[in-house]
Amino acid sequence: MKRLFLSLIGATLLFGSSAFAQETTTNKETYKWQMRLRGVGVIPHNKADISSIGGQIDVNNNFIPELDFTYFFTENLAAELILGTSKHTVGTIGSTLDLPPVVNGPATANVDLGSVWLLPPTLMIQYHHKFGDIFKPYVGIGANYTIFYNEKSGAAQDIKYDNKFGWGYQFGFDIDLTEKFFINVDFKKLFLKTDVTVDASNLLSSEAPINELKIPAKVKLDPMLIGFGVGMRF
Repeated sequence: MKRLFLSLIGATLLFGSSAFAQETTTNKETYKWQMRLRGVGVIPHNKADISSIGGQIDVNNNFIPELDFTYFFTENLAAELILGTSKHTVGTIGSTLDLPPVVNGPATANVDLGSVWLLPPTLMIQYHHKFGDIFKPYVGIGANYTIFYNEKSGAAQDIKYDNKFGWGYQFGFDIDLTEKFFINVDFKKLFLKTDVTVDASNLLSSEAPINELKIPAKVKLDPMLIGFGVGMRF
């Protein structure tokens, strides 16, 4: 009886250990979601066509927090929604404001166009791969819709940015700290365009034959985003 009792205890412990190991393995395979919080450097590579006054656009760099959520369809294929917003000061370099009798300004000028906030929610389709137990690189490609808001006009009377669709790509890697928590390094390139209309009617000279001066521009922002952060699977 004693031997039978010990055998039953041993079998129970063995079965329990096997079940726990199997459950742990199953848990690892059933993490469908992960969330990351990153600090991101936003570096615009901007270019503009300002036909009426010439010059080039100047948009400053920024550092922002970024949040993303990833859903895994399979072990390798996932979709990531990236959320972040950034504020940028905007201006022109080398524009011509010597346009008599419309504007009596300098032949070469840097024009302060105030600031604007950008909100470009981005959806990426990703491919993930695992090297060893902790290193997990990935690549992704996707689309975004950039919303411009809270514009400040600077030297002009008013400024308007058109919301636009764009696209982007990314690559990066996760390094596991535990089964659920990891650190992340991420690089993204977004391709953002917008049509800008600057209302510079307040800069008209007293001899101007018109009473309204609107300056159109086509602007490419194309920011590079370099991020580092932490993540959690659930």
